[in-house]
Amino acid sequence: MCGIVGYIGYEQAGSFLLDGLEKLEYRGYDSAGVCLNDGSELVVKKAKGKLKVLKELTQNGKLLAGTVGIGHTRWATHGEPSDVNAHPHLSKSGRFAVVHNGIIENYQQLKDYLTSKGIVFRSMTDTEVIAQLIEYYYKGDLVDTVIKVLEKLEGSYALGVISQENPDEIIAVRKESPLIIGLGDKENYIASDVTAILTKTRNILRLENNEIAILKRDGVKIIDTDKEEVRKEIETVEWDVSAAEKGGYEHFMFKEIMEQPKAVKDTISPRIRNGRVVLDEIKLTDEQLKSFTKVNILACGSAYHVGVVAKYIFEKMLRIPVEVDLASEFRYRDPIINDKVLTIVISQSGETADTKEAMKEAQRRGSHVISIVNVVGSAIAVESNDVIYTWAGPEIAVATTKAYSTQLAVIYLMALYFGDKLGTIVPDEYKALVGELEKLPERIEKILEHKEKIQYLASKYFNSKDVFFIGRNIDYALSLEGSLKLKEISYIHSEAYAAGELKHGTISLIEKGTPVIALVTHEELIGKIVSNIEEVKTRGAEVICIACDSHPEIESHGQTIFIPKSCDMLLPSLAVIPLQLFAYYVSSLKGCDIDKPRNLAKSVTVE
Repeated sequence: MCGIVGYIGYEQAGSFLLDGLEKLEYRGYDSAGVCLNDGSELVVKKAKGKLKVLKELTQNGKLLAGTVGIGHTRWATHGEPSDVNAHPHLSKSGRFAVVHNGIIENYQQLKDYLTSKGIVFRSMTDTEVIAQLIEYYYKGDLVDTVIKVLEKLEGSYALGVISQENPDEIIAVRKESPLIIGLGDKENYIASDVTAILTKTRNILRLENNEIAILKRDGVKIIDTDKEEVRKEIETVEWDVSAAEKGGYEHFMFKEIMEQPKAVKDTISPRIRNGRVVLDEIKLTDEQLKSFTKVNILACGSAYHVGVVAKYIFEKMLRIPVEVDLASEFRYRDPIINDKVLTIVISQSGETADTKEAMKEAQRRGSHVISIVNVVGSAIAVESNDVIYTWAGPEIAVATTKAYSTQLAVIYLMALYFGDKLGTIVPDEYKALVGELEKLPERIEKILEHKEKIQYLASKYFNSKDVFFIGRNIDYALSLEGSLKLKEISYIHSEAYAAGELKHGTISLIEKGTPVIALVTHEELIGKIVSNIEEVKTRGAEVICIACDSHPEIESHGQTIFIPKSCDMLLPSLAVIPLQLFAYYVSSLKGCDIDKPRNLAKSVTVE
């Protein structure tokens, strides 16, 4: 995803811009560039490929003169990755330069209009339209010109603008794409994220939608589109550098997505010894285990979705009925629970109020409780009869990712452990499943290495009003989590449906252009879900499929993200990765507060 950095001060800007862009590499990009005012003209240097190409081109910034400049790392949306399509983009005369994050939805109409006025475009990008519009409308006041241009733009943008006409200022604008202002001593900065400027300043201003910042060496003024000044509180970044950079990632959520291979490995590896699953934490005797007639799973939110996946796995592998309850509803329906029911409680924090009270209700009725918890010594962990820790490590982002994945990993371990004890898994199958489980972290890592296509799909659909998820069997269970992840951090309305229910009412919601994410991993039902895909396509839906790489033919039914083939039990752990990444990239493009989505908290400690 694109990154912006800008500097105005008294030092040479080139090396700082390159350093700032390096801090933004984690966002993903295919080209990079800088533009500096060298005192007589705007000089642009840009190159396709990694930042090191640009560094070599400029001798690590030594060939770049000027104390005012903007830089950009681009991830292509309009126009292929190339030197020409890389940012910054200059206007026709070269007097104005622009860097841009986001998408200008009406760029083609604007481009056609400017072309009719004799303006020749150099690139295939939507961004060049902005630079050309600025020059076209410029009458001597750059701020007035930028405001006029903003009236013409539809879509999302974070902009950095410098000009030969106004050599001692940077104009920055934000709408739906994040942009911050850094405050220094006789120098100021713009950036997509604080990581790019933290070595220079900890004092920042956060631009809101439709705010315009005018940066000079001795200060920053922020106005709205009516040119009314906006007063803002200075925010001081208190974290140390390593915490603020989040390991080089923009958000804790993305960092935690990327940590999943290690988290899953840490959860699984200590519990597999000599080819067998060993759960020393569980004190249940074989006799107790065989006496249970039902399993009841209690959880909230994403943990509840883990429980729904577990229902499919346990019933198939253990041949025992499983009921999954929202913990907030469990106590109020007079549940049929006794000492013949095994209760599994799932909670990341171990402090979830509804889950804790539901657990106590199950215990009062005689049920043995096993909790799956991440936080050692938490209330649920202490009060349950047995506890299995997920060993996910700290999870800071409100939207869970690695906690979900490690909870699933524990479910797999439990299914194999119980299946072995109950004799419902034959030895050859048990051995094969354990082997597949040990390969799971490596396969998750493989998916994470190929995330660019998911970024691209997010760029196509981040302005959607509605997104639907469909699946069958265990794919339906996973679609619940995919839908939640998208809605909770992007604020896009999203729903998950069992694909077989489409004809019973849901399909009436599908209209032209509606994104539908179809999970197509469950081997036995591929033919049926493909039929459902065709049903929504005929109603105008744009379909994104998630399928195993053993079924390349799925690509003919929609835009497809492939995951490595594994046994059915483990596929949710692989298919959830693209769903998490899609939600993350969509939210990032929208400029949402990803780690702290509105109205939500990490641990829900009240009912």
